[in-house]
Amino acid sequence: MRFKFTLLLMLSWCFSQGQTIRVLEENSEAPIPGITIFNFKKDKSVITNLEGKANIDQFADDEILYFQNLLYVKKAIKKSDIISNDLVVVMVQSVEGLDQVVISASKFEQNKRDIPQTIVNINAKDIQFENPQTSADLLESTGNVYIQKSQLGGGSPMIRGFSTNRLLITVDGVRMNNATFRGGNLQNIISIDPFSIQNTEITLGAGSVVYGSDAIGGVMSFYTQKPHLSYKDSLYFNANTAVRYATANQEKTGHLDFNFGLKKWAFLSSISYTDFDDLRMGKHGPDDYLRPEYVETIEGVDTIVENENPLVQTPSGYDQINFLQKVRYEPKQNLSFDLGLHYTSTSEYSRYDRLIRYRNENLRSAEWNYGPQRWFMGNIQVTKLSSSSNLYDKIQATAAFQNFQESRIERDFESELRRTREESVDAYSLNVDLEKGLSEKTKLFYGLEYIYNEVSSTGQEKNILTGTETSIVSRYPNGASWQSMAGYASIKYKPNAKFVFQSGLRYNHVVAKASFRENNQFLNLPFEDTRINTGALTGTAGISWIPSKMIQWKLNASTAFRAPNIDDMGKVFDSEPGSVVVPNQDLKPEYAYGGELGLRLNFDDVLIMDLATYYTFLDNALTRRNYSLNGQSQIEYDGEQSNVQAIQNASMEWIYGFEAGIQLRFSEQMKLTSQYNVIGGTEDNEGVEVPVRHIAPNFGNTHLVWQNEKIQIDAFAEYNNELSFKQLAPSEQTKDYIYALDDDGNPYSPSWYTLNLRTQYQISNSTSIIASLENITDQRYQTYSSGIAAPGRNLIVSLRYSL
Repeated sequence: MRFKFTLLLMLSWCFSQGQTIRVLEENSEAPIPGITIFNFKKDKSVITNLEGKANIDQFADDEILYFQNLLYVKKAIKKSDIISNDLVVVMVQSVEGLDQVVISASKFEQNKRDIPQTIVNINAKDIQFENPQTSADLLESTGNVYIQKSQLGGGSPMIRGFSTNRLLITVDGVRMNNATFRGGNLQNIISIDPFSIQNTEITLGAGSVVYGSDAIGGVMSFYTQKPHLSYKDSLYFNANTAVRYATANQEKTGHLDFNFGLKKWAFLSSISYTDFDDLRMGKHGPDDYLRPEYVETIEGVDTIVENENPLVQTPSGYDQINFLQKVRYEPKQNLSFDLGLHYTSTSEYSRYDRLIRYRNENLRSAEWNYGPQRWFMGNIQVTKLSSSSNLYDKIQATAAFQNFQESRIERDFESELRRTREESVDAYSLNVDLEKGLSEKTKLFYGLEYIYNEVSSTGQEKNILTGTETSIVSRYPNGASWQSMAGYASIKYKPNAKFVFQSGLRYNHVVAKASFRENNQFLNLPFEDTRINTGALTGTAGISWIPSKMIQWKLNASTAFRAPNIDDMGKVFDSEPGSVVVPNQDLKPEYAYGGELGLRLNFDDVLIMDLATYYTFLDNALTRRNYSLNGQSQIEYDGEQSNVQAIQNASMEWIYGFEAGIQLRFSEQMKLTSQYNVIGGTEDNEGVEVPVRHIAPNFGNTHLVWQNEKIQIDAFAEYNNELSFKQLAPSEQTKDYIYALDDDGNPYSPSWYTLNLRTQYQISNSTSIIASLENITDQRYQTYSSGIAAPGRNLIVSLRYSL
């Protein structure tokens, strides 16, 4: 009897173990986590754990099991065949690997080849090798995004002739743009810690159907790391640490992240700290960029001090700290909860381009600083899968709260008065996004969105000698609000593997309110309150056609919009020396109408060419123009008589361009890649067509990469064409203090190039070192419209350890 009982236990144990399968990658035989296994009816499913294992007890022996993940070729196999194959399932990676998966196009995973728009994907491996100092530098490394910097603590992206509040930023699917995102250059992108990013997707072109207002020129979607569960009773632990040093700005960076994973709970923590010193520019280039002198307050007296090294841009240094905490709870295979907490803060840092302006023979400003830029986001996302619902196969509900804090501190040379303006925005959002397969060929994506922003803004002037403080006009109307309500739907029709049609519509309603009663004691506006109540209908339609393995065509047409925000309708600030922008209550949305044609040629994966051309017409463009206030074209602002300007629907823009990318693979170990962008455009300026401010020069990069199992070497060049004085927008032609001067004494943006070398060596499975030598020839240059010169020769060394 005891023998029978023991035999029964052994058979039971063997049977239970026999139902646990392993899913491996074909070439490496590495375990594959995250493979979804389901039956034909989709009423049973399981996901492989971090060891590539999954228990398939719930499936009958005669059922066909489907193995699916966008990174791998879908596989179908009968359960009995799996058992007879030693419980191992081998999967083949899709041809283009990680670059094939995109989320931003519909907020759900799709094959990149199905999307009719151009999307640039940067995965975690690329981010680690690029080793960027900021997220702005990460975007710039793609060769598709141009970065402007007014100071070291900056980075304002330009995509296809659009910038700032005509581009959208999202973090983990949550809209980062808020009611004070301006038409001038923005620094918010540096609040995203590069160490915390799992992958980044950049949609080139309009994205208003899915994301609403502001998504005219492109969408930059950042997805941060996710906590990993163990899917078993034992603990899964992982940790990474990194240190980095750079010579051009004496950067000192430290990073630590760690993951605790249980069967149903997982926790991820990440912290990074960076300290930047003043930035050193290169030796070879225009003398106009040199910093011969700067202002220092010595014993209470503003003094112009000779710079011992004019290559060092004093003052430009700052420091920054970033925190991330995530929690994941997965009570069931088809239900998960994700909590994310983000916090970042910079120190106070100089707006360098304002500190290099002169008034007569002396520097204009003794102080011009941004106060600490702080960003907090708390978001919770609930994801539910269903095989039986008539409404969805997958639903995601995301609620988020964000707080943004900025301030500006300025004092003129030899002035006793220091002016401080502080702004804060509370941003609340709720998104519900759904995916439903209507048939084997048709999928529906749809959702609802609500956003509410509230703005706080104050202004104070302090006499630094007496300590007396008085109120002054604030940058924004205090207590102003902006809210958006929207619904969208898009459909994907894929009748066969060669053809995909996608189309969508979105309706957005925007309400904004502002009271100018507090500021009217300084401005005397002819109105005390203003309100914008407007709607916008946008749409898109496109196709992806693959007539053969060698050719893929993409064609897309879209409309997009940007609704006026609080920055447009209520801001008061000095836009340039001698000008002040005042509120305008008569604003309406600007609309963009565009088209894109793309061609991809793949010659047996040896030579791949990506070509795209696009055109965008922007109507009712919101732009800064001369204005009158109570019949006056000039008023006194911060003690200076200034021309009155306001944001107005006063222009039209025509923007066009061409993009070309190639990848040439010489062998399994060596490849050449190159990207080049040609951009042009004009806008209407009172009946005269003039260059558009955010049209970047033609630019690109070329990389020669060699790698094996332990070493990766990347020799690359970055280059940028000239913009002559006549090619500069009128607003840029007046900024001679940030540009080089041509032979006629007019400002222009010179061409430039850099030669660079980056290497990575895998010392062991847990340790790697990355070393880069950038701008080897020590070129002195500035990217277009920047107020600070780029780094000179720069050695960057980083050490990373994983546990």
